[in-house]
Amino acid sequence: MLFLIPAYLSENSPLDYFAPVVKEYILKTDYFFVENEKTARKVIKFFAPEKKQSELKLFLLDKNTERKDLQEAQMLMKKGQDFGLLSEAGLPCIADPGNVMVAWCHENAVKVIPINGPSSIIMALTSSGFNGQEFSFHGYLPIDKSDKKAKIRWLENQVHTTGYSQIFMETPYRNNPLFEDLCKFLAPTTKLCIAANINDPTEEFIKTLTIKDWLKNKPELHKIPAVFVLGK
Repeated sequence: MLFLIPAYLSENSPLDYFAPVVKEYILKTDYFFVENEKTARKVIKFFAPEKKQSELKLFLLDKNTERKDLQEAQMLMKKGQDFGLLSEAGLPCIADPGNVMVAWCHENAVKVIPINGPSSIIMALTSSGFNGQEFSFHGYLPIDKSDKKAKIRWLENQVHTTGYSQIFMETPYRNNPLFEDLCKFLAPTTKLCIAANINDPTEEFIKTLTIKDWLKNKPELHKIPAVFVLGK
């Protein structure tokens, strides 16, 4: 079986935010697909501190991984070995490359077990006050200035013409420049939700304001995980 194991969104998330079954599945296997070994070890220790780290067998599965890179793991699964799949944060396969192995499992009669956990994308949307029936997620916006400007204005147009909420994110150290660009390129009356440090009981920050009001209340977002939502 392949267990899709949620990771915390913040290291300060209380353990009781998660179902006990997360620990149960982590204890069932020593074999894991991980996007980052260091992060994965911290997540495993968070849920199951008694698990011996020296016995873990970790297989890298990041945005550059192809199926052929995981042949050893695939052979083990065909022989009956259970694996866990860990994201960097939140749910596997959502803004995460884990779908490569999930697709392989479906093609090879390996059972896939999803486990409830937090998704920063969905939690930002539910906290925004925007349309949760119809929405689109766009991942990271372009780095090139002119391409980013065009994308921001296109997203704003999508909100007005379709009513769909538009969700996107940025690498945390580029959050402040993105915020400045949003304020520069969006209309003053356009509504923006910023959801930062989700699930951190001490530093969680979620607000929906018009652009003209954001300009009066500029947040400090440098190196803080955040999700941005445009909507009505």
